Amino acid sequence: MTLTKNLVSSFGEQLRSLREQKKMSLREVASEIGIDTSLLGKIERNERQATKEQIKLVAKFFKYDEQLLIEENLSDQLAYKIIEADADRDILKVAEQKIEYLKTKK
Repeated sequence: MTLTKNLVSSFGEQLRSLREQKKMSLREVASEIGIDTSLLGKIERNERQATKEQIKLVAKFFKYDEQLLIEENLSDQLAYKIIEADADRDILKVAEQKIEYLKTKK
């Protein structure tokens, strides 16, 4: 399975693309992975963030790289936080420096 053709898209859009490629309804996929249909719809519409466990279920069902889906979801979370804070991209440079610093503390 491949993700959407856009270079940049949200986790929800990626999930919808995977589902549509299989020509499955929300209800069918939700049933297969064991989550509520309305929750899956909210995730696809970017109204809710998927949990790590839900991402694992999605990856397994679609036979897709779990780590790639986790990265997609995490990048969404970061992007939404930055937009919420009305911050600019410079915050990413600061975050990158902090990541390196925090890694040395482990």
